[in-house]
Amino acid sequence: MRLRAYAALALAIAGIAWSAILVRWAGVPGTVSAFYRVAIAGVVLITWRLLRGPGDHACGPVRARSVRIALAGGVFFALDLALWNTAVLRTQAAVASILGNNTPVFVGILSWLVLRKRPRASFWMGLALALAGCLAIIGANLGPAAGTRGSLTGDVLAIVASVFFAAYLVVTERVRRSMDTLTLNAVSIAGSVAALLVAALLLRLPLGPFPLRTWGALLALGLVSQVMAYYALVYALGHLPATVTSVGLLAQVPCTAVLAWVLLSEPLSGVQMAGGALVLAGIYVVNREGR
Repeated sequence: MRLRAYAALALAIAGIAWSAILVRWAGVPGTVSAFYRVAIAGVVLITWRLLRGPGDHACGPVRARSVRIALAGGVFFALDLALWNTAVLRTQAAVASILGNNTPVFVGILSWLVLRKRPRASFWMGLALALAGCLAIIGANLGPAAGTRGSLTGDVLAIVASVFFAAYLVVTERVRRSMDTLTLNAVSIAGSVAALLVAALLLRLPLGPFPLRTWGALLALGLVSQVMAYYALVYALGHLPATVTSVGLLAQVPCTAVLAWVLLSEPLSGVQMAGGALVLAGIYVVNREGR
């Protein structure tokens, strides 16, 4: 069972690594690409759940409280996607991936504040390393030689997005034990669709028509980066701690960096790579206690 959980995590990493590339190829506002990502996934997951009938009996009947928590997780995920997709359009794809992966740090902070799990000394050491790496990356993006490679706004949005993704992970891990994978995915995605539709309408963002290339990228976002990747991720969360899962997701960073270099012609500078290494080292240190 544990081997299957790690295999599911690897599948999730492969799908998520393409997210930044597909957001760039879509070329629409971040909130719009986020909406279609979850809307397309929602059509698949909600229909699948309705056709399947009663959920996994091993988890027992689904309670109203669990549904509310799953919906809240969906809203957190919607905020993460909207902010991170916007960040990808305003800074380098690999940089957004690095900064957006500060999630384990915020998982630790939220666990401290919400669950009263006081962090060990290693947490603060890892936090210091991660912050130093973030500052190095942001400084490189704002330097005189940075040109149009990145912006402070994009970098900050990616970091804030990681806070909401941390909230999603903490909430999902909590409710996963009382709800099967498909049901949790379907309920959570319903919350994400509703939140992003409201956001797009309030911001008066265009929801179409789009060229065929854009629809293709959006379809891939929904099916590959969402249905495949997050169904696998939620399955992994049912058998692995959120701290271990969030560390495993760091493998998407080098994958995204290589894809961005090959497909978007966005190589990282020496300072950015050094900063990224500090961030990853810090996150590793933060999560050693969670293993």
